[in-house]
Amino acid sequence: MADEMPADGRPLPQVKVLLAEDQGMMRGALALLLGMEEDLEVVAQVAAGDEIVDTALTHRPDVALLDIELPGRSGLDAAAELRDRLPGCRVLVLTTFGRPGYLRRAMEAGASGFMVKDGPVEDLAGAIRRVLAGETVVDPALAAAALSAGPNPLTARERDVLEGSADGATVADIATRLHLSESTVRNYLSSAIGKTGTRNRMEALREARQQGWL
Repeated sequence: MADEMPADGRPLPQVKVLLAEDQGMMRGALALLLGMEEDLEVVAQVAAGDEIVDTALTHRPDVALLDIELPGRSGLDAAAELRDRLPGCRVLVLTTFGRPGYLRRAMEAGASGFMVKDGPVEDLAGAIRRVLAGETVVDPALAAAALSAGPNPLTARERDVLEGSADGATVADIATRLHLSESTVRNYLSSAIGKTGTRNRMEALREARQQGWL
């Protein structure tokens, strides 16, 4: 753990961190470990994605450490809003799922870093300091995989209709939710199925999630 002080003996400046993680044990462990770093302070913890922005506006963290798959709202959606409403806050995505599609979406949302959860806490603490200093921190192997995978082939509307299928909704249900005609929904679903190389919308949904496109 970091334990050094500046040469003049003054304490290190505190880096305020917001932690968004839905698993209580993981969240508590991360908060404890990061709190042992001399210059890091976890000022807020949330378990749901729809709590991130309001909590950040209250506590004004220097760095927001966000999981992707959170109840209420994706960490990637929250990251995009943080970029607009609290531009001084750097976002570092920490996830179990090192998927190229997730990395691309995180960068598009304004994240400064992307790390997977299986690394040592020293690396995470170092990444927090580096993104605060203006660097972009991404695992090199994941960055290479993202480049080889290419961009997300699905349009925003194709992603919307696939996500609308997640709970077994009918085409009529999806059309009502998205304020589209049923024929338009069918066209989007057909296009998404073709782009994912699958046979039906549920397979397309699974493939898109596996690739990190949703």
